[in-house]
Amino acid sequence: MITEYYQLAGIDKVAVVFSVIGENVAVKLLKDLSETEVRRIRARSREMESVSTGLKKQIVDEFYLAIISQKLKSEGEPESKKPFEFLEELADEQLIALLEVEEPRIIAIALAQVSAERQMQVLNRLGPEAKGNVLMKMGSLKNVPLEGIVNVASQLRTKSLYLPKGVDFARSGGKDVADILGQMTPFEEEQYLETIAREDPELAAEIKKYHLTFDDILASFPDNLMRDLMNSVELDAIAMALKGRDQAQVDKILENLPQKKQAMYEPVEGAVSKSDVDKAQKAIVDTARQMEKDGRFSLEEILGSAEMVE
Repeated sequence: MITEYYQLAGIDKVAVVFSVIGENVAVKLLKDLSETEVRRIRARSREMESVSTGLKKQIVDEFYLAIISQKLKSEGEPESKKPFEFLEELADEQLIALLEVEEPRIIAIALAQVSAERQMQVLNRLGPEAKGNVLMKMGSLKNVPLEGIVNVASQLRTKSLYLPKGVDFARSGGKDVADILGQMTPFEEEQYLETIAREDPELAAEIKKYHLTFDDILASFPDNLMRDLMNSVELDAIAMALKGRDQAQVDKILENLPQKKQAMYEPVEGAVSKSDVDKAQKAIVDTARQMEKDGRFSLEEILGSAEMVE
């Protein structure tokens, strides 16, 4: 039995509509279908595996919304000056319900219009592969024509009218993807960065300008900035974050601690879970990101200077 939306091709979805609402009704609604196309759809209906009830409902709902959208468009419904402003009126669960069934390109365009917090709420409901695809699409939205963005807004707005109970466009890029990655666990960050680097090296390079990791801090932060950062972090978190690091890295951190903290520092002994180490490193990275937001340094300059070769 077919239970996943991605398993169906376009003709499969039309075949499902034919089987649910009946061929006579479907043909009347899809007036542009030729007799040959109708025969192909009819044959496909006989060949297909059974489709789950939930998936049938989703496909028929989409078909219905497409018909309504076309009707509203033909009646000259006025366009909003800010096509995506309706997203702000949706509750979080409504936004998730609206977007999680869409293809990655549509999700990416919509997510570029909302806050980072709401982006994560939607992304967290997607599977790993879908999430990775959406992140990649968000990094290349500058290539989407304005007409395409307006069309996506119009379709989503129409669909949003049937959820239970207007001239500025945001285009995402490397910085937005870096902000999203910064809210993930270090393991997730690494996985998605590897995928993006493999599929789109140019986008990966753009993300790197804005994406900070614990390794970046150890390798790139100058002593004065390192001192300010480590003075803002609990000593226990520093010790845990340095678990498993080579002595040179540990010494670099200790040298930038106040003398009192140096005297109190004790390395973490024995085995600890990787999640505890990741959590401590993330706490330090988050503190560094907050320092950047406060205007105490420019991440792009720090990471950019680290890549320069004389």
